Amino acid sequence: MYAKPYWKGLLVYMTQTQFFIGIDIGTQGTKVSLVNDGGSIVTNSFVPSNLIRLDHGIVEQMPEEMFASVVDGMTEVMKRSGVEPGQVAAIGLDGQMAGIMGIDRDWNAVTPYDSWLDTRCEKYMPLIKEWGEEPFIRITGCPVTYAHGPKVLWWKHERPETYRKIEKFVLPTAYVAGRLAGLKADNAFIDYTHLHFSGFSDVSNHSWSDDLLDAFQVSKDKMPRIVNPWDVIGYLSKCYADKCGLLEGTPIVAGCGDTAATILGAGITTKGAILDVAGTASVLSCCVDEYKPDVNTKTLIYARSVIPGLWNPLAYINGGGQCLAWFRDLLAAQEGSLPFDELNAQAAHVRVGSDGIFFIPHFAGRACPNNPFLRGSWLGLNWSHRNGHMYRSILESIAYEYQGYLATLKQLIPGLHFTHVNVVGGGAKSELFNSIKADVMNVPYTTLNNSDTATVATAVIAGYGVGFYPDIADTMNRMVYPHSTVAPNPHHITNYQSYADCYHMLVEKLTPIYKAMDEGRGTFGHSHRVRSDS
Repeated sequence: MYAKPYWKGLLVYMTQTQFFIGIDIGTQGTKVSLVNDGGSIVTNSFVPSNLIRLDHGIVEQMPEEMFASVVDGMTEVMKRSGVEPGQVAAIGLDGQMAGIMGIDRDWNAVTPYDSWLDTRCEKYMPLIKEWGEEPFIRITGCPVTYAHGPKVLWWKHERPETYRKIEKFVLPTAYVAGRLAGLKADNAFIDYTHLHFSGFSDVSNHSWSDDLLDAFQVSKDKMPRIVNPWDVIGYLSKCYADKCGLLEGTPIVAGCGDTAATILGAGITTKGAILDVAGTASVLSCCVDEYKPDVNTKTLIYARSVIPGLWNPLAYINGGGQCLAWFRDLLAAQEGSLPFDELNAQAAHVRVGSDGIFFIPHFAGRACPNNPFLRGSWLGLNWSHRNGHMYRSILESIAYEYQGYLATLKQLIPGLHFTHVNVVGGGAKSELFNSIKADVMNVPYTTLNNSDTATVATAVIAGYGVGFYPDIADTMNRMVYPHSTVAPNPHHITNYQSYADCYHMLVEKLTPIYKAMDEGRGTFGHSHRVRSDS
């Protein structure tokens, strides 16, 4: 296990508390956590990202800045913690999943990081759909979207000179890990939790798809090797060990995508468990043991779990949680400061169904399934309605969308039974919100002891990779435990089923109306297409 120049202080390793570094390279910034072997975070650091937004849908990050944020973060947590370098057993990473970048044979960045927010590759998406959208989904597990496939084609056709310099396409986590370990392009890698976004992989077989690569004339040589999240991909070089206050030769594991890490860190490790990420984008994922890509509704993104044999199909509302902040800020502009607690208190006095109001949360179109024509709406308003009614209708709309995702999963996997929902994110603080979603989906809702699920998960993966933890799922389940649980109210379940049915009917009926409005964009404004990624 430790054949490389590592653990010269092996007795320290065997007799003292061990620590692991978990790194999350997110869209808003890089978080680095020093985690002890019991799963508690000793200290954190956070370095904000610099997103470069240009014309024509271009959104980039500079690879050097991403790398520096990791080095600075590790340096900060080591200085602040007082932990001895020899007690840090391994380093793990997770990060943004649907963007891509290119490196040359010496691991130098040839391109900027082409962010998952970047839409310049849109013109190449119809080419993939013309090849066959349903076969594409069956092979990759993901609808055609702003991810690696169209992005690779953009670089190939729009920047051919740069494309020729690209030895391998890699993800942010791989780029940073390779820099830390001093790798060359021959050792470039992608872990299997990213494969559904790759555009050229056979996700169920852990392999690159010759059919897809040949169809779009992309060389397999430019694709990195596929590894497990816990595989040790290299060892910390002396240069960066000295900078960060760590030992040369500290193992670095491949890690996983940020969504995969969040799901694992929230204890979603058994079939039928659900995770609600109640944040700016309301994300619902679950755990199943069958690969059943959603070729019919094209709603669900079928991703691999970190845990072998399990899958995490997911869908999300683009800005679901943001609708709540928008409404609060709108009222605050008129009435002064208005905290979420006050709005929740007002909404708690409103009856199930918001006294007949329905809210549509798709301000910029629907993401899952992709429908660029929908817009935000309230329907059914009358003179008796107040702020509490309107706020509760927003909460309920998110729950109705979630109920639709679960209905799609039940169609894909007949007999699937959902056991519980673990909830994380800012929305998890609202007992009312949790109870509404529990009632609508008829599944108990549970808040957790830890909100930093991603970095703890990557720390556990790192520990498993060096043999410290015997089992990822068991270890994670010992570290994650319930804080509070809300059970479905049996008196509300039937009523909410009727309201959910009505909501889904309204969404269908509104689509042609907004499509007609969009076609008259000179009068109604320009449309904004929506990504169906995470």
